[in-house]
Order: sequence, then structure tokens, then C-alpha cells
Amino acid sequence: MEKRDKIVIGSRGSKLALIQANWVKSQLEKDNKEIEFTIEIIKTTGDKITDVPLSKIGSIGLFTKELEDALLDKKIDLVVHSAKDMATEIPDGLEIGAITKREDPRDALISKGNKSLKDLPQNAKLGTSSLRRKAQVLAYRPDLEILDLRGNLDTRLQKLETGDLDAILVAMAGLTRLGCADKATEVIPYDIMLPAVGQGALCIEIRENDEQIKDLLKVVLHYDTRFAVMAERVLLHRLQGGCQIPVGAHAEIIFPVNIKMEAVVCSLDGKTVIRDSVVGKVDDYSVMGLDLANKLLGRGGRQILEDIRANLAEEQVN
Repeated sequence: MEKRDKIVIGSRGSKLALIQANWVKSQLEKDNKEIEFTIEIIKTTGDKITDVPLSKIGSIGLFTKELEDALLDKKIDLVVHSAKDMATEIPDGLEIGAITKREDPRDALISKGNKSLKDLPQNAKLGTSSLRRKAQVLAYRPDLEILDLRGNLDTRLQKLETGDLDAILVAMAGLTRLGCADKATEVIPYDIMLPAVGQGALCIEIRENDEQIKDLLKVVLHYDTRFAVMAERVLLHRLQGGCQIPVGAHAEIIFPVNIKMEAVVCSLDGKTVIRDSVVGKVDDYSVMGLDLANKLLGRGGRQILEDIRANLAEEQVN
């Protein structure tokens, strides 16, 4: 294959997405002075529809499909995704070229008066667009009123300041990358809320067998994060979940060669929480993901997820 001297990086147009894409671009430029790297902004379905809850418009490819189409059409050469946005089934002809070192994968609370999740007033109003966050926070604080909150981080912060919300939940990694880590009132511990699959990591998607791009991406590839995120993605694939199914998971490497992974499936009202964990060898990440998913399904997760999918399908029709 002829070596290209111009490489186009695909990205969504939000401030956070461009920070992430520009970080990848800067890393690639360091050791490849002879190549010109540019960023192409592509608007996705999730970016275009901002006034409807994500759960009502479907979850597959909301923030990725248009980018993947451009990649397949060779309009761009690679895509920088937030790993949590990527569906577990990748289109034919594409593959994951690299997964980057993970930022803090936990969720963060930002509240008026700097109150912790525990200390929020009774019946406080909390904003989030994530069913996963909603379900887990209701399991901990069933009195809270959860309101749908969409938009980029700046928009969410503005709604917190100007609206009647008492608090919002966001990804700590996003705050950190935007230079807003100090806005977090509290970083939610894993025993209260497990993050979305892949949260905190960047996933770089490429065309299959594009050896030039794959070789360039070695500079941003982080093996520990790759194994952890792939284990989480195997679990999510077995659960047939997407970014709008209340499944949380977190895997981490335990020195030197083990992975520990926890996962949770919740009913939307937070009244039923099924949580379990596994520990195994890094090389067995795929088997571990399947084993943990099957544990959750066998303990009642299957019925929870079937009920949720039926409800979401009905909402989307209506």
C-alpha cells in the first residue's frame, strides 16, 4: 500500500470531542513530521437531535454512524471516539486501531452549594441523560427527582446555574479533559455507581488492514486500558446493551497479569440491583467478560433488560 502523506482524522464537533481529536493529532505529529494531519468535523445523529431523551431515539450508532460511514467511504482515515459511545458491534470493514490510556472513569457530581450526593436535599432535582446513572443513583437515593439533561458540558453547567436543578452527573474524564476538574463537587465511588463501558478511554477506529494507520497509532496505544476496555465491551455485547441500557462496568489490571471486573444491571427505578465481579488472567479477558455477563443474566438481569428494552421500544414508537 502506498504511504499517504496526508491523514484526515474524523471527529464530532463538540468542544470535548475536538480536544480529544487534537490530542491524538498532536501525539501523531510528534514522530511523523513528514505527514500532514488534519481534523474533519462530522455531525452525528446524536448531535443533531438535542431536544429528545437519548432513550427515545435509539442507542445504536447515535454518536458514531456518520463517522463510520465517512471512514468506510475513505473520506477520513481514522476516527477518535469516546470509547463509551462505540457500539459493541463494529461495521464490516472497520476495526479498533487503538485504545488510549484511561482518564478517571468514574462519574462526578456537580451540585449547587457543593453538596455531596448523600447530602443533597430531600427530593432534590438531579439532571442526567443516562439511564445507567439514573438507575444507580435512585438505588442510592430513591427520593431524588431525575430530570433528563442533554447537551455538551457547557450547556449542562449553564442549566445547573440558571435552571431549577440542584445537581448534575457527568463523566469525570470529560471534566478533566476540558480543564474543569475543579468543578466536581464529588467523584462518585464505584460502590455507589459503576461507569459506562469504556468511560474515560478514547477508542480510535480505522479501516481493516490499514497497516500505515495501525502503525502510526502505536504511539497512543495503552495495553492495560485496551485489555480492560475490551473485557468490558465483551460483557456489554453479551448483555446486548448499548449506551442507553442501565449497565455499568469497570475492569482494571491488577499487577502483574490479572484483571478484576465488576458490573451491574439495574431496573430503571433503582429498586433492583444485580451486581457481581470476576478476577482472572489478562489473556482471558474475553472469557471473563462472558462469564460475568452470564452471572448477571442468571441472577435476574435477563428479565430486567428484556423489560427495559420493551419499554424503550414502546417509547420510540410513540
